[in-house]
Amino acid sequence: MKNVAFIGAGNMNRCILIGMVNGGFDANTITVTNPSSEKREALAKEYGVSQTSDNLAAAEKADIIILGVKPHLIKEVCKQISEAVDVSKKCFVSVAAGVSVAQMRSVLGPEPAIVRCMPNTPSQLGFGMSGLYADDNTADETKQYIDAMFASVGKTQWLNNEEEIDNLITVSGSGPAYFFAFMEAMQKQAMDFGFDQHTARQLVQQTALGAAQMAVHNSESLTTLRENVTSKGGTTHAALTTLAEGGLEQLVAKAMVNCKKRAQQMTEDNN
Repeated sequence: MKNVAFIGAGNMNRCILIGMVNGGFDANTITVTNPSSEKREALAKEYGVSQTSDNLAAAEKADIIILGVKPHLIKEVCKQISEAVDVSKKCFVSVAAGVSVAQMRSVLGPEPAIVRCMPNTPSQLGFGMSGLYADDNTADETKQYIDAMFASVGKTQWLNNEEEIDNLITVSGSGPAYFFAFMEAMQKQAMDFGFDQHTARQLVQQTALGAAQMAVHNSESLTTLRENVTSKGGTTHAALTTLAEGGLEQLVAKAMVNCKKRAQQMTEDNN
């Protein structure tokens, strides 16, 4: 077992930590830090992990350091740790968008391993999708351990190069919000048809859940699944024709391209 330090007790670090403990990782090997005591003490009490307000103390005994702080603070935290702790044999895992391996390397030095990970919010329920990229300093054993950590909150996908992180952000990182926006629009129209808010939401969320489960449990393409619901000249055909005429495919593409551009801009801003 490796010792893991979670720097920050925000939502993403919290759900990964909980997933690890629930998945069988030894709570005695996990430490969480946070400036304020409430979140870290709650995690310690409920899940048996260690907690401290001292990032350096946590990093000192850790083999793997999960950086769950705001992107603009990543380099600062890395600098503080590297100046006070021997990081040569440690692995730093960033779950922040917009901070490259090179930017982290500039303050950590040449020796530690660096992994970038982009999880998403469904990780809170164990249905996450995490894309990971490891630099050349990362040993296979460490990659396997980190894979198991993130597999405890969903699926994992290792990327061949760091540039793919920005592409992944547009799909799975930001993707849940796209679906929520579509569900919002459906709920609003359902309420306009006369359903109360609770009923409208129930109809929409169960339909979304069912569609997602059909995609998961069928080997057919998404196109085939869509066609299976669509009788020519029927009600679904009328709805989908309206979406196509409104430029749904082009709009989704434009949204994802703009998402990628913003991710790239964030990286430039953090230089």
